[in-house]
Amino acid sequence: MKYSRSIIRLIRILIYSCLFITICVWLYLIVPRQYDVPAHDELENIQYWDLSSGSEIAYVRVGQPKTNDETPIIYLHGGPGGYISKSIITSLQHIAAKGYTIYAYDQIGSGSSDRLNDISEYTLTRHINDLGEIIDRIGSDQVILLGQSWGSVLATFFVVEHPERVEKIIMTSPGPVFPIDRNLAYVEAPDSLKIKIPQNSNRAVNAKVYTLRDHFIRWYAQVFGKKWASDHEVDHFYAHLNTELNKVAIHDTTLMRKSTAGLGYYSHLKTMKSLYQAEDPRSKMKDIDIPVLILKGQHDHIQWGYTQEYTELFGNMSLMVIPDAGHFIDLEQPVQYNQEISRFLDN
Repeated sequence: MKYSRSIIRLIRILIYSCLFITICVWLYLIVPRQYDVPAHDELENIQYWDLSSGSEIAYVRVGQPKTNDETPIIYLHGGPGGYISKSIITSLQHIAAKGYTIYAYDQIGSGSSDRLNDISEYTLTRHINDLGEIIDRIGSDQVILLGQSWGSVLATFFVVEHPERVEKIIMTSPGPVFPIDRNLAYVEAPDSLKIKIPQNSNRAVNAKVYTLRDHFIRWYAQVFGKKWASDHEVDHFYAHLNTELNKVAIHDTTLMRKSTAGLGYYSHLKTMKSLYQAEDPRSKMKDIDIPVLILKGQHDHIQWGYTQEYTELFGNMSLMVIPDAGHFIDLEQPVQYNQEISRFLDN
């Protein structure tokens, strides 16, 4: 009898313990988190395009409206989920001073552009279509695409579908060609380029920053295509994460600043997922004959093999490795950044 009562008491303890743990985990998953993140600072002279896709796109025009034969430039920011910062505008002003008109816009789901209720609509196809309509709004037959990191990936996918609309492409610290060939991560750069890969990695930073709640939010978004947490919370988390990731991306960390709340986390997640499902552009890239300039920082954390693949696929391509720069060349070596781009445009 005493033995039976002990068993019953143990079972009750186990049930109550499981119930308590379940309640604690549930509360942990549903209570929003706060992050010490600077507020998003909207740019001056910001304007908006209302696109047929439903995208409300914030943009800034740098330089004077087109009055000559110069082809306008469209700047494609990094991410996915990045935004146009004041430092980017400062860099673009130097290029615009050469007589170019530059349009820099926040892609859908980030910066001052609209956030979508249905996050499954954040796709590579939507970004491509938005870019095509933006070119229509600018009113130019052709444009020059200037892409940073993921912006270079977007430029690649756009040009293989619409080569007639692009005069030149400038890629700074381009991300890999998707779908990614993981074997390229082990390709070593020629000694003459003096490429230095940082010791830390994005994977290590993600493991450090992501909590159980963050993993759950990401899983829920990827599996169900729904928001478990608000855009406000996840965008702040993404800024918090990027502040840590920048310690890998920036060679001279004294130049580093905290990321602001303008980043778009759901746009990042779902666009990345669509990239892994995208049709392979490599065969079409080989048919592209327009001039392509690639600028790569000597200390860029993206492995050399991924950059080398662009040099093998684009036939009319030139590569410049920028010394003492990481992933953000315009931040660490602004003079050479502007010089190389200006020289390419002038030619």
